[in-house]
Amino acid sequence: MGRKMEWAGREKHMGGIPRKMVFLAVGAFAKAVANLLNTTSVHNVDTLLRLVRSRPPGIPLLTVSNHMSTLDDPLLWGFKGFPSVDAKLARWALAAEDICFKNSLFTYFFRLGKCIPITRGGGIYQEHMNEALQCLNNGAWLHTFPEGKVCQEDAPIRRLKWGTASLIVRSHVTPIVLPMVHSGFQEKQHQEDGLLSPLMDWL
Repeated sequence: MGRKMEWAGREKHMGGIPRKMVFLAVGAFAKAVANLLNTTSVHNVDTLLRLVRSRPPGIPLLTVSNHMSTLDDPLLWGFKGFPSVDAKLARWALAAEDICFKNSLFTYFFRLGKCIPITRGGGIYQEHMNEALQCLNNGAWLHTFPEGKVCQEDAPIRRLKWGTASLIVRSHVTPIVLPMVHSGFQEKQHQEDGLLSPLMDWL
């Protein structure tokens, strides 16, 4: 299917206005859920904020985390003090093609949200992995869920996929890698009122 609406993910698309609107809306939603509807605890946040806002020019940042719900991203970035509505500082993210890019409307929306479609089982050299690699080569911030799927088991993290490691090895400049662990997001799928009670631990 080629590079699905890659043009929509470019910073200069329509002057960047659609992207800014998406991040304003989604960022506000994430902050409301994390701070108004729930109690959120974050540890070692200064490290993340420093790397997002002021890491050396040209040095890419790669954050990795476990994956407990379909709303991990954007809720991960909704805590107080994080610039979740700032499109320029926002992460690029790998997203499942069969979920986030299944029609034109979804594709456009997620492209504006700086998401890159990944085909499950498509291998580490699929076209869009090269797009993710280019983000790192440009010194951008990329977030991945290396488990490759949602896992809500109360157990150690499952076997990691090779894709994230391949991006680190193939990047022209070795990225700063920041692992993160979070818990509580899965509660949204088990509570009738839909409220979350997240606890996020930045390692």
